Order: sequence, then structure tokens, then C-alpha cells
Amino acid sequence: MRGPGTWWRGKSTPAKVETYTRWSFHFFAGMEVVTVALPVTGEMGAELGGWMMLLVCAHATVCALVVSRAVDWVRGRREQPVPLLWTLGAVTAAVAATALAVVEYGPKGDGVDSAAGSLFSVVVFFGVGNIALGVHSRRRVYAVVAGFAAGSGLVVLLISGSAFAALVITPIVLLGGGFLAFIALFSVWLLKAVYELDEARETRARLAVAEERLRFGRDLHDVMGRNLAVIALKSELAVQLARRGRPEAVEQMIEVQRIAQESQREVRDVVRGYREADLGIELTGAQGVLTAAGIECEVTGEAAGLPVEVQSALAWVVREATTNVLRHGDAERCLVGVRVSEGRVMLTVENDGAAGASDGGGGSGLAGLRERLAAVDGTLKAGRVGEGVFRLVAEVPLAGAGAGVREVTV
Repeated sequence: MRGPGTWWRGKSTPAKVETYTRWSFHFFAGMEVVTVALPVTGEMGAELGGWMMLLVCAHATVCALVVSRAVDWVRGRREQPVPLLWTLGAVTAAVAATALAVVEYGPKGDGVDSAAGSLFSVVVFFGVGNIALGVHSRRRVYAVVAGFAAGSGLVVLLISGSAFAALVITPIVLLGGGFLAFIALFSVWLLKAVYELDEARETRARLAVAEERLRFGRDLHDVMGRNLAVIALKSELAVQLARRGRPEAVEQMIEVQRIAQESQREVRDVVRGYREADLGIELTGAQGVLTAAGIECEVTGEAAGLPVEVQSALAWVVREATTNVLRHGDAERCLVGVRVSEGRVMLTVENDGAAGASDGGGGSGLAGLRERLAAVDGTLKAGRVGEGVFRLVAEVPLAGAGAGVREVTV
């Protein structure tokens, strides 16, 4: 069974704030009837009090309707209720002027004067506050408050002929109406802020999903790019050997099978999120793959002792650079070097096949590497440095590294 609190608990936080705001102002309309209309009936008698009570109830009804339409307008569900705002302004002015007329021309007595004065104040204050809910800017709200204050003073002056009474009532309306208008403005600001925060949270969640998809795409690109290039290379070699009747074709196809199986395992690891690249393994693998492709490869430097996150980032650089050498250029020689100098780790991959290589400006692989390196405050530079030479340099800061330079051949 649905409990009494299920309706409230089922709402989102912004929806709860909207409901609270809406019904708070509806409560003001109810207070207007209970605290003003009923006492007026007792003080002014059945006939006059009954008419005043009808006026107050009509004013409270218009206020409640304005609240509903204004909150919907703030949320963008309907147009601004301009005609209804003018109606509330006119009803407020009419009821307030009637209350002042009762003070001046109605039955005499302190009780009557007190009830009429309370009616005037509450009607004007609540009227101004509710009108402020449906107004665009603060300047217009200020104009509404000032207009009602000046109008109240003018009506008092015309009815009573007392300038002193007009001077007294004007600041009272200004302060009371201004306070209710401030509450209305703050409520609107709070409602908008809560919905904007909720939209920002949803946007952040969508961005997180998009970022995870990009990360997954980068991982698949890094895993499959080099392996597919090697498979294509070895398959072509096996075809050539088979056409010549060479038995080595079987060995090449066995190697293709092994690489395909390894690719399957790596893809599964990527999907499960367990895969971490190892720099030492990638350096050894790069040397073996390039040598098998007929490219002379020299690897210098060591990965031992480097932080895991630094090794992982640089390992992806080695993998992507090796893929680019196999796929894009027509290299005959490639140099891969790792060294630590002045608290930074530098990885350099240089080959002489720049004729068909990209300069790294727009490739998705290099863009992904820059994102990976940015996670460890690293940088990546790639481009031609000489006649037919392409160089890729990745640098990552290394806390606690020695100031000296160490370089060891693998």
C-alpha cells in the first residue's frame, strides 16, 4: 500500500522545493482570510463585515491564482501572466482603498479602525509580494513596491486630507511590501538555482558517461591498432611465402593466430576495466614487432622504478607510436629512448619514415595520448624534425627522481 509520505518521497529535490514554494504562498492567501477577513466580520457587523470579507476572499483567490501561474512561468511552462498581474494590482488597490474609506467614513470605534487598518496592510503587503513573483527584473519589482507605497500615501491624503497620515503610511507600505517582495524574489531565485544545479548534475553525469565512452574507445584503439597492423603484415608475409612454397608460411600464420588470441584477451581486459599497460613489456614488444616488420629498432632506457601511473601513460605512448610507424610511414630505422632527467621522464620515439606520416595535429590516437598524459601532468610533442625524420616526445614529471641522467640499453 502507498503510505501518506509516498507522494512526497517520490518527488525529486527540485520538485520538492517547487512544491514548498508554491504552497507557502498559497498559505499566505489562506492566512489573509483567516487572520483578517474573520476578525473584520466581528468588528464591523454582519452587513459591512460580510462585504469586506467577500472582498478579502476575492483578493486571496486572485493571489492564489497568480502564485500558480507565476511559478509555472518561472519554470517555463507557460507565458508570463501579465493580465492576471494587472488584475491583482487593481483588486489590491480597490480593497485597500475600501479599507481606508471604512476608517474615514465607516462606523466609528477603535475596533473598526484597527480591523480596517489591518485589512489594508495585509492586503497591500500580500498583493505586492504575489505580484513580485511574476515580474521579470528587480527594477520592476522596486517600481511595483514604490508605486504601491506612493499610491497608498496619495489615497490616504485624498480620503483623510491629512499629510501626516500620508507620510506615515507611505514608509510602512514601502517596508512591508518591500519585505514580502524580497521573500518572493528570494523564493524565485532559490527555485531557479535548485533546478539549475539539478540540470548541472545531470549534465555532469552525461559528461562522465561520454568521457568513459571516449576512454573505452581510446583503449580499444590502442589495443587493436598495433595488433591489427601486425596481423595484416604477417598475413601478407605468409601469403608471399605460401606462393613460393616456403614452409615458413605456417609459422607466420601460427604467429597471426597467437596475436589474434592475445588481442581477444586484451579486449576482454579493456571491457572489464582491468587492463594496465606496462612500459617494460611495451618497449620489448615494440622492438620485436618492428624488427619482425623489417624495421631496424634500437631501444634505450629502463622502466624499472618508475611510478605505475607514469609507466602506464608512457606505455600507451610506445604502443601508439609503434602502431603509427607500422601503419603510416615507410621507416627503415626507429629509435626508442627512455631517460630520467631533472625530475622528469622523457620518452622519445624517432623514425626515418616521415614521408607518409602525419604531423600529429589531428589524429585521434595522438589526441588520446595527450589526454592520457594530461592525467599525470605530462606533455606530448610530435612532428617532423628533419629530412624524412619524424619524432614523438612525451614528458612526464617524476616526483623524487634524481637530478642526474641515467640511460641504459635494454
